[in-house]
Amino acid sequence: MSSKRDELIAKYAEDIKEKFGQSVDMDLLTKVTIGLGPAIYNLDASKVSGGDEKELQTVKNNYLIKKLGMKDDPKLMDAIKTVVEKYGSANKNKHRAVVYYMLCKHFDKASAYN
Repeated sequence: MSSKRDELIAKYAEDIKEKFGQSVDMDLLTKVTIGLGPAIYNLDASKVSGGDEKELQTVKNNYLIKKLGMKDDPKLMDAIKTVVEKYGSANKNKHRAVVYYMLCKHFDKASAYN
């Protein structure tokens, strides 16, 4: 396992504790991070822009619907916006892995990573 990835996972875990006040399922966070592949190392791709509607649609379509196998529903976008809001609108560094992890927990879809 790469130490760079370990560092990123540790940073993501810190965000989850600080911004969401939750303890972290490190196993799930690691799986979510690995699932993102090389995107985590790309400054732009590794972040989610909360104010970009198109980006939020991408999170919904590529992650919630394709990866987690959910049905399209207004609840999906509501959940995305809730996570983004909790992450902090002033916070420009919304890590994609953290957003995906929080959505995965929200919808109780950890089984998608088994």
